[in-house]
Amino acid sequence: MSTDLSNDDRFQPINLFEYEKLAKERLSQTTLDYYSSGAWDEITLRDNRAAFERVKLRPRILVDVSERNLTTSILGQPLQLPLLIAPMAFQCLAHPDGEVATALAAASAGVGMVLSTMATKSIEEVATACDQFPDSLQWFQLYIHKDRGLTRALVEKAYKAGYKALCLTVDAPVLGQRERDRRNEFALPLNLHLANLATISGLDIPHEKGESGLFTYFAQQLDPAVTWHDLEWLQSLSPLPLVIKGILRGDDAVRAVEYGAKAIVVSNHGGRQLDGAIASLDALAEIVAAVDGKVEILLDGGIRRGTDILKALALGAKAVLIGRPILWGLAVAGQVGVSHVISLLQDELHVAMALSGCAKLQDIDPSLLTLPCL
Repeated sequence: MSTDLSNDDRFQPINLFEYEKLAKERLSQTTLDYYSSGAWDEITLRDNRAAFERVKLRPRILVDVSERNLTTSILGQPLQLPLLIAPMAFQCLAHPDGEVATALAAASAGVGMVLSTMATKSIEEVATACDQFPDSLQWFQLYIHKDRGLTRALVEKAYKAGYKALCLTVDAPVLGQRERDRRNEFALPLNLHLANLATISGLDIPHEKGESGLFTYFAQQLDPAVTWHDLEWLQSLSPLPLVIKGILRGDDAVRAVEYGAKAIVVSNHGGRQLDGAIASLDALAEIVAAVDGKVEILLDGGIRRGTDILKALALGAKAVLIGRPILWGLAVAGQVGVSHVISLLQDELHVAMALSGCAKLQDIDPSLLTLPCL
């Protein structure tokens, strides 16, 4: 399979930042703004990255790290490294194969994939494409619509197609104000649709004068009245375990456990919802302490290096989710680009663990870190 990673064959990206640079040359301005923007002044978007730079490492020395083991498991499913691909909408804006290419890259690398409700490839298409990887970790991300019948139908489709968990996003009762999208009057091109929603209920992203079509969609279709009690209804729809994504407080994490969550994703939605919210990494330690090992904790937001994964694991995350860099890889070279992004992170984590004196993930603990004074 040809890599075709850049217009200049002599230049091949060697880190995720170089993938972002190449992707910017290939994507339309509207698509680039949609993928890369945050809410309002994008303070939280920037802080997700800065949080990792504030945390410093204290490596151990004279440890046998001649062999390293990066394998782990999430909700009992094995992973080759502690990484899942975060749910991201409209991946066909980056490449015609969209979510199918991303899922295939994830499955072949032995990492997890969370398919978005707002995908441009259907639940069934993505699942069928990964039939050759029967043990792959595939979750379905869910928003609760005002039309509860639609929500039920999505859950039933995901369960029937073999997805292993429902990942409920809870930080978007309304959509954050993303001013770049508003300025661009963001909408999907005419050839792209919400692959699951359009077929079930005819829903699609509207073209809205002076506004982001996605903002209008959320206002019209998603239910801002969802509460903790709705988790009981959601869990009654299928036997799939429930993962809650979008928690930034210890008390909310405790309530999530009380209401049946099997895992929690510490996340601020990539800085795309409430601007000024705490960086995901800065919220992690409180949440890990609050749940006290009762459920598995994952971290989403700001991961760009293998050392970032190491820091998140040292603070108590079982695995991390990565978002935008996957889109950059997809835009540059489709499935090959996504595979390469995953491979770069895997190689960097190997090196980071070796240089920190960690032969296996279980060796990674808080003693490796010096935390900033908050």
